Amino acid sequence: MTAGLKWRATLALMVAVPGTVLAQVDRGPVTVGTAVARRGETAYGAIIVAPGVDSGTAIPVAVVYGTRPGPVLAVIAGSHGTEYTSTVALTRLIARLDPKTIAGTVIIAPLLNLASFRQMTVHANPVDGKGMNGQYPGDASGTQTQRALAAVADQIIKPADVILDLHGGDLDEDLRPYAYWFRGGVAAQDSAGKALALAFGLDHIIILDMDLTSPVSRRNVGGHALALGKTVVIAEAGRSGIVLSDDVAALIDGTLNVMGALRMLDRPVRLVEHPVWLDAGARVAGDGDGMFYATVGRGTFVTEGMPIGYTTDFLGRRTGEVRAPASGVVTFIRGVPSMWKGATLVNIGRVLPEPPPYAKPTR
Repeated sequence: MTAGLKWRATLALMVAVPGTVLAQVDRGPVTVGTAVARRGETAYGAIIVAPGVDSGTAIPVAVVYGTRPGPVLAVIAGSHGTEYTSTVALTRLIARLDPKTIAGTVIIAPLLNLASFRQMTVHANPVDGKGMNGQYPGDASGTQTQRALAAVADQIIKPADVILDLHGGDLDEDLRPYAYWFRGGVAAQDSAGKALALAFGLDHIIILDMDLTSPVSRRNVGGHALALGKTVVIAEAGRSGIVLSDDVAALIDGTLNVMGALRMLDRPVRLVEHPVWLDAGARVAGDGDGMFYATVGRGTFVTEGMPIGYTTDFLGRRTGEVRAPASGVVTFIRGVPSMWKGATLVNIGRVLPEPPPYAKPTR
């Protein structure tokens, strides 16, 4: 068994067996961008992305370096800069972490996509029009998104043992909180990911199988990190640009729960007892310009063919009815009237009675 597989097997056992501790070799200061943390310190700084074919940017980062040996946990958010809840949660989490009580190191980057945040642009980086969770491992000589992700991949993902990627409903998404269990077909790695997804605490968990031999699967942070042998947890809470205290608390508590499961904090681990397992789901996209109005809310259980909304033209005349493409849970539904051809109107996650075996995607 390789060292990586032994580590993940230990992680899976740690959640069930109190007192197990991951050891990490002692080392000097931890440097991420301009943040330099010594043992027992929290350091603040930024990863500077120099100008290239377009403008540069700076990615805010904090490093919390514990006083005791332990794993390296990287927590990122703001790949989509208007998923505000995840970014707010991490800015508040930093102040909650006392390095003198922590084992290991936490690298926190609350806002990867600064241009999206500043210009209130959904889903993509307005500087180059590229998605900041779809260009890994980046390109140091590419456009801003690619250069930024090359730096994130090198300075945040690469040194970490566990990656926690936080999201939330974007400005156009009325989203029900859920976590993802990313699987790559490596048993020990997948088992460790499941343990942490259950430890996070959200009771709806989407199972997403990745083909790690495919460059396409490795373009998002989950696939990229899995391919590097990391353990990955992705969680979403928040909706439609609204920052609600319950959603912020869910992401903060979930991160602390993961730290408890990793024995980075003295925090009880309470796995979700009755998770609702979901597949990646079925989506309905807009068939043209117009306006969309939802008639069901996020989290609603629907049956295939059930009306879930309707569309109109720009004068209010009805142009169609939107029906559920499958039976399951509305994981998110469009929370604004704006519609165009290809715009996602709803996603329905099909309920799974239990997690099926890993199945390598065929496309």
